[in-house]
Amino acid sequence: MRRLGKTRRTVRTGEPLADTARAGTARAGTARAGTVRAASGRTTPGRGRAAAALCGAALALLAALPAQAHTAGPRAPHWDLKETGTTGVRFRGLAAVDRDTAWAAGTQGTVVRTSDGGASWRDVSPPGAADLQFRDVEAFDARRAVVLAIGEGEASRVYRTEDGGTTWTESFRNTDARAFYDCMTFFDRRHGLAVSDPVDGRFRLLSTADGGRSWKVLPDDGMPAALAGEAGFAASGQCLVASGAKDVWLATGGAAHARVLHSSDRGLTWTAAAGTIPAGDPARGVFALAFRDRAHGLAVGGDYRADQPSPRSAAGTSDAGRTWRPAAVPVAAYRSGVAWLPHSRSAALAVGPTGTDLTTDAGRTWRTVDTGSYDTVDCTRDGGCWAAGEQGRVARLER
Repeated sequence: MRRLGKTRRTVRTGEPLADTARAGTARAGTARAGTVRAASGRTTPGRGRAAAALCGAALALLAALPAQAHTAGPRAPHWDLKETGTTGVRFRGLAAVDRDTAWAAGTQGTVVRTSDGGASWRDVSPPGAADLQFRDVEAFDARRAVVLAIGEGEASRVYRTEDGGTTWTESFRNTDARAFYDCMTFFDRRHGLAVSDPVDGRFRLLSTADGGRSWKVLPDDGMPAALAGEAGFAASGQCLVASGAKDVWLATGGAAHARVLHSSDRGLTWTAAAGTIPAGDPARGVFALAFRDRAHGLAVGGDYRADQPSPRSAAGTSDAGRTWRPAAVPVAAYRSGVAWLPHSRSAALAVGPTGTDLTTDAGRTWRTVDTGSYDTVDCTRDGGCWAAGEQGRVARLER
């Protein structure tokens, strides 16, 4: 594939990209999800009320959209594609800071950033990374971000920037050929985790306490034994997600059944719960998680192969992941990303290569509201929602 050069450039908004719906992943395979969205900036009370009003209006209009809507009316909420200038890149890593600022990371070692709502983008890819696949990015603001490259052995790496991507520091390189890192998450601006597929029969966790500047492997004596064939999916940066100061969840697939693992002490000890999303194949399982607090969460997934059905591919929990209930009306097809709408206790979006689904009842029922192809989605406290995927696609929810 064509490699992007090291030069950085600003890309101005052009015509919207064509709506396509293609599936596919590499080791996609390897399950992946995640964000440190908790590290996004706080909202002031006035802004919080304004954002809540904005989201409430957007939710009402979203709920009114006809099923399978491909385009929206003049004031109906819809994904507005932003021209990133990277049509040869697939973005599975996405970190939304606010309505103006977002980072996306993907194939060919590509990282892009906008600070003006997607009107222009800067290619801020780390030098010498063209052979890497970035599958997760966690951003603290417009200047500080951490990106994860996936793969076996030394292909799994972590880079960090403190100047908006002008310079990067490689803060971790995997030297164990048995490890394959899938995704990462942060509890706050300092504390975070990254997860690898099982090594010696248990998922391996990296931990940082300095914002990603340095990492160490956590002991695995508190991690349950992995099932035969069990792994994570590096598909959207959401297979490892945190809520609050210490709670974190890990989604799995590939084994006889899918599981969701939970830790309440930043990854030192874990409990495992059986998921309701079908597994039993390396391409099936739970691909993405989202928690709006430590108790209420959503799970989506399925079978990432385009020619395979994905029944019962959504579930919810109200007890921190100890038990999961299948959706009465699940998502329409395989979905790799999920996010709660800000300031809502019942609304969320799920995305995948064949469309976007909406729930307005906390995951009990879902319906398709857009047919564009996206792999990951993220929403912010000020009412911003972003999605990213193949062919350099990045979009913001507009109304």
